[in-house]
Amino acid sequence: MIRLVVFLVSVALIALGIAWVADRPGDIAVTWMGYRIETSVLVAAMALLAVIAFAIVLWSIVRGIWRSPHHVSLFLRNRRALRGYQAVSRGLIAVGAGDLRLARQSADEASRHSPGDPLTMLLNAQSAQMAGDRDAAEGAFRAMVGRNDTKLLGLRGLHVEAQRRGDRRGALLAAEEAAKTEPSATWAGQALLEHHSAGGNWAAALEALERMKGALEKPLYRRKRAVLLTAQAHALEERERDASREMALEAVKLAPDFVPAATLAGRRLAEAGEVRKAGKILSAAWAANPHPDIAETYANLRFGDSARERLARVKRLADKAPGHRESALAVARAAFEARDFVAARSALAPLIAAPTRRVATLMAEIEEAEHGAAGRVREWLGRAMRAAADPVWTAEGVISDRWLPVTPSGRLDAFEWKTPLAQIGSHPVIEAEKSGSAAAADKAEAAAIVEAPPPSEAKPPEQPPATVPPKPAAQAKAVEPVIPLVHAPDDPGPGSALDGDPVAERPSPPPDPWQRLWQLFR
Repeated sequence: MIRLVVFLVSVALIALGIAWVADRPGDIAVTWMGYRIETSVLVAAMALLAVIAFAIVLWSIVRGIWRSPHHVSLFLRNRRALRGYQAVSRGLIAVGAGDLRLARQSADEASRHSPGDPLTMLLNAQSAQMAGDRDAAEGAFRAMVGRNDTKLLGLRGLHVEAQRRGDRRGALLAAEEAAKTEPSATWAGQALLEHHSAGGNWAAALEALERMKGALEKPLYRRKRAVLLTAQAHALEERERDASREMALEAVKLAPDFVPAATLAGRRLAEAGEVRKAGKILSAAWAANPHPDIAETYANLRFGDSARERLARVKRLADKAPGHRESALAVARAAFEARDFVAARSALAPLIAAPTRRVATLMAEIEEAEHGAAGRVREWLGRAMRAAADPVWTAEGVISDRWLPVTPSGRLDAFEWKTPLAQIGSHPVIEAEKSGSAAAADKAEAAAIVEAPPPSEAKPPEQPPATVPPKPAAQAKAVEPVIPLVHAPDDPGPGSALDGDPVAERPSPPPDPWQRLWQLFR
């Protein structure tokens, strides 16, 4: 609306100006070189406007002809850039779809139209990886390293290629260069962290973790630092006990429920005479995550305590996680060592219906120590062989009798306290498929355990009770082991260190010869 008003006002002012000039006629006379030109003011004004308009048109024509080479060159460049962009789009889609032929064709076409484009270089590398041409892929990534805008992406590609051919030193060099270029690059920091951790260089691993602190969420950072401090404390356990204790205490502050840190801190504090502080740390860790290592460490906090005193201490610890399987096992083990077989059987009574290997093995030890009944011992040992597995430290299909900070493949903090292959559910099948009479016998035994007679009054059985045979193999369902397949990425992918997609950078056009000539007249 405002523009319309301004336009109408302008037209009105121009009309008023023309009318004002027309109402006031006058003459203009020009004498030059013997010639005399006389005309009115209005005609002279109209002639002047015509000359100006003609000059503008003439200058536009001359300027268009003068700049025509630049316009033609710009048109051709834009057309090549558009074709290159379309080729890159088709190629990246083909890479995602697994169409090797189309990916290679698109890469060749993109190289012809946009040879210096970062996306073209990435497409060439990915298509070479799909074709298995590692040399071509590495060459494309090295070309990326030579440019500032694609350096991190190129280093990530070189890191991946070095890992694939087993060149750990090459992968480390690429990660170190990326970390120097961009300290916040998460993948580079993670690579350095895993490399130093696999080599046991915990101080360097902690430095790598500190460099990537800003890129990690706070809980994840605290967990990783606790793991590294615990590993370093274990490494210094025999040489520098004071430093080991301080590191373990710092790890406990970062992750109070981390079992390896709590047990190590508890042992070191107990050795230093700080039993109360050790007990608090172990009790807090037990309440959050009951574990047999915590129970064993807590039971032996005071050197020289009797078995009865250790049993009383373990009972207080078990009260912090009532009803938990580990609580029952800890009390049963401590009661067995104190020769209180009634308390041991009472603690194991809720676990008899579906015993694990630890439960069945402990019951065999109790039977042997209390009655010396070889038949009952053999029965419980047989059930232990068929029983479900207990949780252990496991990672990547590897089972360890103690916690390890790094797996054989170099992964940090991958060992977990869990039942191996628990997702398959193959171990509890035999116990679950007992006959009705066997299940009833188990229930009766669990009920009678609490009221078991003292060892002096117990009568050995005339004949060992027969073990319950398992079902025939034909009736049991065989479960094939499940082995997860881990594939290395074909390309750095979305987790690369670049903040966003690479920005296409067009090469600068060649200098225009006509423009250089025009500079002479400026």
